[in-house]
Amino acid sequence: MKFVLDAGQRLFGETLHKLLAGADTPAVIRARACGDPEPCRALWRSLAGAGVLAPVVPEAAGGAGPLPVELVTAFHELGRHAAPGPLAETAAAAELLARLGRSPGDGSGGGPPAGRSPGDGPPTGGPGDELGGGPGGDGLAAEWLPRIAEGTAAVSLVLPPAVPYALDADLADAVWVVDGDRLCEAVPGAARSSLDPARRLSPVAAGTVLASGPAVRAAAEAACDLGTLACAAQLAGLGRRLLEATVEYAVARHQFGQPIGAFQAVKHRLADTLVGLEYARPLVYGAALAYGSPDFPRDVSAAKAAASEAAYAAARTALQVHGAIGYTDEYDLGLWIRRARALHTAWGSPALHRARVVAALTRG
Repeated sequence: MKFVLDAGQRLFGETLHKLLAGADTPAVIRARACGDPEPCRALWRSLAGAGVLAPVVPEAAGGAGPLPVELVTAFHELGRHAAPGPLAETAAAAELLARLGRSPGDGSGGGPPAGRSPGDGPPTGGPGDELGGGPGGDGLAAEWLPRIAEGTAAVSLVLPPAVPYALDADLADAVWVVDGDRLCEAVPGAARSSLDPARRLSPVAAGTVLASGPAVRAAAEAACDLGTLACAAQLAGLGRRLLEATVEYAVARHQFGQPIGAFQAVKHRLADTLVGLEYARPLVYGAALAYGSPDFPRDVSAAKAAASEAAYAAARTALQVHGAIGYTDEYDLGLWIRRARALHTAWGSPALHRARVVAALTRG
């Protein structure tokens, strides 16, 4: 199956590509690894200004969404440039808030309930609004969704069991954890090192309850699927960049009087990598097109499993073709290789998602 982006979607992706290419993301990652978060925050503001998170925020809250294909296009570029920060987590948080902010039975399909606007304050409670010790889902959506759309808020969202740690809690404006039927403020523990120097992971404990009830569990499941789709798109872009860098190196590096890319073994390895990425790409866009349908969870899992394996294979190929230089700290490629390993199991391992696909097909 072939997916062709329209002119507006292509322009969106090209704009983000140019912005990220000029942002020097390797320098941002290295600054982050050294404990300086300011370049990462500046990049976040630039990305928000370019509308990276607008596709996941409903129009009623100041966004442009839901636009899942545009979201995949954006996160493909974020992965291609290894942009750091809780990007998929914030997108998932926006999905969770949008669903919690819907009024039961108002038929709006998104946005605040009838009679309320995004600028209204927290609700005072009433039928269908389980406060659970906090302002409730409607109030959270009214407060946070416009901020996410305009890029003034980053959220690190923990959705067990797929995401057991809070990513970049020190960068986020809010850290939340879903605990059963409750959405709680999270209390992060000490950050732990990651294979990826730009990713800091903190164990969390549930704190103040912000919203509760069956709607929280349902919204969290939908948010997890959207976050998984965003991660799969990142992996597809990351794998593409790894392959591009490896082909460039195979053409430039000479042995025995010819480019190493002319050797059959290298050609086959590069071809296998390309095939894997080309098979993963339509699954990612196919999952985006399935957004809102009963098949969305199944298609997201298929996309994540394929994109994880394709990007990881691209990282292995890059390392084998480049040799030892590929994992040195001074060589930018190493940052992409480490990101591929980190995202391979983020938002659920390939085995977990293959099991979800099998379960969905068996039920069907």
